[in-house]
Amino acid sequence: MFRSLRARLVLFMLLLIVLMMSVVGTFLINSVARFQLEDFVTTMSDTFSANEDFAAGLYAAAGQEADAPAHLKEVLRAYSGVLGIDTRQRNYYILDAASGAFLDGSDQDAGAHLALTPTILRAMSTKTSQYSQRVGEAYLDVAVPIGPQPAYIVYIKDTKDSMQNLIIQLFTIIVEALVVGLLFAFLLSFVFSKAITMPLEDLTRGATLMASGDFTHELTVRSTDEIGVLTGTFNHMADVLRRTLEEVGSERDKLGTLFLHMKDGVAAFSEDGCPIQANPAAEAMLGIPFDKMQSYDAVLGTLAPLHEVLSVGQPRVLQREYVNRGRTLQVSLAPFGGADAEGVMAVIHDVTEQKKLDKLRREFVSNVSHELRTPLTNIRSYAETLSETEDLPRDTARSFSQVILNEAERMSRIVRDLLTLSRFDYGKMDWHFETCSLAEVLKNTYDAMRMEARKKGHDFTLEFVRMLPDIVADRARIEQVFVNVLSNAIKYTPDNGRIEIAAGAEGDGVWVTVRDNGIGVPPEDLPRLFERFYRVDRARARQSGGTGLGLSIAREIVDAHGGEIQIDSAPGEGTQVTVRLPLRAKP
Repeated sequence: MFRSLRARLVLFMLLLIVLMMSVVGTFLINSVARFQLEDFVTTMSDTFSANEDFAAGLYAAAGQEADAPAHLKEVLRAYSGVLGIDTRQRNYYILDAASGAFLDGSDQDAGAHLALTPTILRAMSTKTSQYSQRVGEAYLDVAVPIGPQPAYIVYIKDTKDSMQNLIIQLFTIIVEALVVGLLFAFLLSFVFSKAITMPLEDLTRGATLMASGDFTHELTVRSTDEIGVLTGTFNHMADVLRRTLEEVGSERDKLGTLFLHMKDGVAAFSEDGCPIQANPAAEAMLGIPFDKMQSYDAVLGTLAPLHEVLSVGQPRVLQREYVNRGRTLQVSLAPFGGADAEGVMAVIHDVTEQKKLDKLRREFVSNVSHELRTPLTNIRSYAETLSETEDLPRDTARSFSQVILNEAERMSRIVRDLLTLSRFDYGKMDWHFETCSLAEVLKNTYDAMRMEARKKGHDFTLEFVRMLPDIVADRARIEQVFVNVLSNAIKYTPDNGRIEIAAGAEGDGVWVTVRDNGIGVPPEDLPRLFERFYRVDRARARQSGGTGLGLSIAREIVDAHGGEIQIDSAPGEGTQVTVRLPLRAKP
């Protein structure tokens, strides 16, 4: 209801009138009450203090031994006109100064039920005249001790009925004035608000037409004040916006389709560095939405200064490469707009995967070459010795032949593991999922590795925390996971160490942990343990016959089952490998 400016202006004027009349009314009513109190106190003070005859009469009457209250009543009755006693709203009462008991007065019935007011109590305690002190009290009163002791108190009480009637009349007048004021305020504010809102309504209509694409409508300037200036500025803005949109529309038609469908990012900046356009690919690569993209210096200024790119003659291009949010981006920068460059165009190509593949390829070739070169060198050396030495002792020849067989087996393992990983990479792995007993799988693995652990004097244990349920998995591959994990634990745990296997079930899955007290793994090496051919101690791994592919294969198998494998380790404190598998793996 009050969303329109006109309604709010009218409401504001009405509320202003109500507020002003409320303040004036409150001020007048308080002034009347304050005047009534001051007039009562002044009258009583002047009568009891300044009128010597009256004061002397009261003192003499109080000194009468016989029926002093009656004599006091006669004196008070003689001065009733001065005191304003009318027996309707203002009466006097003669009280005992010690107890405050009613003795006589102008209203016997009210006196019989008269309560000891604060004014009476103050007069009794201080033996001095006391008057009403607050405007908000329901009555006006005065208590004056009389007599030599004093023995009596003359108490005068006004019910303030006349003042209440006056306040009611005054309130009625204020309400009537308020109604008339509201009527006039409504009419004036309506006319005033209409004069203000009509130009604003024209502006609103013009803005609506502009939003719909109509820039030909020109608003009428009705005045020369601030609203008139605003209307003229609005017309000028509409004309400028129309011309600007025509220019932008022409460029958008040329580049829109190309920008939207390019996989490479394209961003255009004006000659002063302001962003002009960017396609979704550029926003994704730079990690900045176009509506929040800042100047060229803030986005690409670190690669090449803007003036340097603008000064490059066509068809030359500046190429830069940098890393943004973990992605390697190759940026080609060139000016556009002919001889007088109008801006800079940036073409962004994400080469992260290409760099990663190149790095992996180089590392793979290097690792494979290194791993195969060592056994090949040994085989060649021992074979040459056997072929060139005719009188070689039989035991030595047999030992050399065994070395050749071992190195050949080592090469076979490397090739076999590489083929396995290749099948994982290309999705060619043959899976045989079936329902099998995890407890039996672990028991078979434990029995197969127990002899190897005993050779090094390890304390080798297997414990089931609770009964293990059957799982759906490729049994041979799961056994391969635990063989690879246990082989590492046995190899990298010094002689007479401890290797513990524990397994249990939780939720819709099972878990298996292999814990040892071996040499452990430094924190910086933990994230790379599942990389192919990565080994913390290469010399030790080669001595023990490791290829650096076991954990990579183990993770591929666990991932294929929908599980996870986690390694926690610290140097000198041992290593714990945790494998979690679902009860029903999906092939």
